[in-house]
Amino acid sequence: MIAWNTLLYGFLMASIDTTMLGLIKWISISHTKNLIYMIIPTIVYAVQPWIFFSAMKFESMIVMNLVWDLTSDLLVTILGLFYFGEKLGRIRSIGLVLGMVSLCLLSYKDLSH
Repeated sequence: MIAWNTLLYGFLMASIDTTMLGLIKWISISHTKNLIYMIIPTIVYAVQPWIFFSAMKFESMIVMNLVWDLTSDLLVTILGLFYFGEKLGRIRSIGLVLGMVSLCLLSYKDLSH
């Protein structure tokens, strides 16, 4: 059985990570390097503990954190590859695939407990 609540909360928090890390990357490579934009990720990241707190109603801290981290890693990698044109070698690509496998395994609710 798929733990949809866990995946949705993980995806929500990972989407925040992806958006804010993309903004931070954009600020770091922009010609103006206007650090006033850094207030946006600072404020948005302040909301994440509350989302994580809400997710604890549905899942353990261990699983929720792993789902959030893995989803964030995958989404940020996709952003880096396709938007910022960054590259991954063969071995690191295998690591990316293994991260996807891990996320699939963690998305199943263990009904034996």
